[in-house]
Amino acid sequence: MAIKTRFTELFGVEHPIAQGGMQWVGKAGLVAAVAEAGGLGFLTALTQPSPEALAKEIARTRDLTDKPFGVNLTILPAMTPPPYAEYRAAIIESGIKVVETAGYKPQEHVDHFKANGVKVIHKCTAVRHALSAERMGVDAISIDGFECAGHPGEDDIPGLILIPAAADKVKIPMIASGGFGDARGLVAALALGADGVNMGTRFCATVEAPIHENFKQAMVANDERATDLIFRTLHNTARVARNAISQQVVAIERAGGAKFEDVADLVKGARGREGLETGDTDHGVWTAGMVQGLIHDVPTVKDLIDRIMSEAEALIRQRLAGMVG
Repeated sequence: MAIKTRFTELFGVEHPIAQGGMQWVGKAGLVAAVAEAGGLGFLTALTQPSPEALAKEIARTRDLTDKPFGVNLTILPAMTPPPYAEYRAAIIESGIKVVETAGYKPQEHVDHFKANGVKVIHKCTAVRHALSAERMGVDAISIDGFECAGHPGEDDIPGLILIPAAADKVKIPMIASGGFGDARGLVAALALGADGVNMGTRFCATVEAPIHENFKQAMVANDERATDLIFRTLHNTARVARNAISQQVVAIERAGGAKFEDVADLVKGARGREGLETGDTDHGVWTAGMVQGLIHDVPTVKDLIDRIMSEAEALIRQRLAGMVG
């Protein structure tokens, strides 16, 4: 049984599963594996050091698959922002047809992508942001519940409420994000009104994910409590895997009056990246969600997606249908 939704129809993929953009992880090998398995994978634009490097990574992905894939472009306020317009141009010139945007004031990017025939999925953490993005002209929404890895926003609304609340108001296709890792989550998301799911942490614990095996095994060993919320007092909350560094950051924030400069050296991206490469899970902060509690193995991407889809079919046909008198 194929599960057809507005998401699969709009983006021309076999299964209603997306692999969202993940810093240092969304690279050609993983994205191509997701595409080959029938999902929609996203390269992470800012993982590449320059727009030229991104164009090469897109070409590398095309060498590995002829199926659809996209690029994530996350726009964050910064003292010295990356050359977003140049990354955007590289995406368009490479012929990419779907982009996942996230972050701060995406209007100019959305307008330029749409003018060049690129479909846009915008990542949101609140219903009001989803409605704003819909008015902006995006093609689909990714709605992120409080369970998610990375930035869950400041409203603390879990997916069980956020997804149907968004589905009540958003008219365009919507994928559910945050806490998804197996067939039960997919079927639940569809029941809540979503058209598919987006998985990040779960795809990190696969054979093809370009991170050290120690991190994959840590996600298998961790349970659903093994995350920390950092930058809480700075109103820029981020959910990361609990480790020695995240605990230090939490302690500094709890002491009161913390400024970003007080934790900057602990949380800098270069430090996290070094850890992912060397295998030291306590070297820097690294992103992971509560879904760690549902991760029990490190399969290939194909095995993971095949398993989710076959178990989802069984859940719908047997368990749920069997309950209807």
